[in-house]
Amino acid sequence: MADTPTVDQLMLQIAEQYATLSRQLKIIATYVEQHRSSLMLERISDIAEHCDVQPSAIVRFAKQFGFSGFSEMQAVFRDAYTAQAIPSQNYQQRIRKLIDAKPTPLTGGSMAREFIAASRSGLDELLNGMDDVQFDAAVKLLQKADNIYVIGVRRSFPIASYIVYALQHTNKRVHLLSGLGGMIREQIRSIGKNDVVIAISFTPYGKETQACVRLAHHHQAKSLVITDSQLSPLARHASVLLTVKEGSAFAFRSLTNAMCLCQALFIALAYRLELNVEETGAIDGYDE
Repeated sequence: MADTPTVDQLMLQIAEQYATLSRQLKIIATYVEQHRSSLMLERISDIAEHCDVQPSAIVRFAKQFGFSGFSEMQAVFRDAYTAQAIPSQNYQQRIRKLIDAKPTPLTGGSMAREFIAASRSGLDELLNGMDDVQFDAAVKLLQKADNIYVIGVRRSFPIASYIVYALQHTNKRVHLLSGLGGMIREQIRSIGKNDVVIAISFTPYGKETQACVRLAHHHQAKSLVITDSQLSPLARHASVLLTVKEGSAFAFRSLTNAMCLCQALFIALAYRLELNVEETGAIDGYDE
């Protein structure tokens, strides 16, 4: 290529062309986006096996974005992630092989330590991949909002519940779209152009969450999307997009990264609003 793109520039190109790609190339695009920090270490045959495609499809994908082949595309990721990818990849390999390698069943304590370590590794990846521009844009979006609606279903629900709890320590009007009684559409129907919906969803993406983002867009409201990929279906209408990937162990993904990101988002907003962040005093006879 005449001008080699950065990883961020390449991912932007992939996101822009994603809708027009073939089914096979879409699968490869999703894999590349989700494994960008370890792609430099993988063989073309390994990627093809993970994507259930022929190696020639990987080459075709690279050529789609102006590279002569897979090796030239891989070099973009090697230049960006050499300093940080190897320790993360070694740990991930350790997790995957742990159960097969142990001759006896693991104790509860050892499993807990492995899962905690996986979560810590995920936080390192979150820190290294932090997009300050998008994060600051998210804070400004919330600062200007008249109303903030929050949606997160299934495994994202506890994260949505937490950010609602935190934001209720501000003077913002905050609404949790719980969907109780199948009423999500009714709960969001009053959203307006000066409002923001925080939509939290990870693969497989919640249909309810996608519907809320589309409805917010229809009502000219803004959307702050927290998801795991720039290729997420929620990204299409996102005013601001924050991507976060979770550490995992024993085929179970933690919530550590997303929860940490939401806590950081609230703290940054509170600072911007010049709040004294304290628990409000009980006025109804109840203590927490």
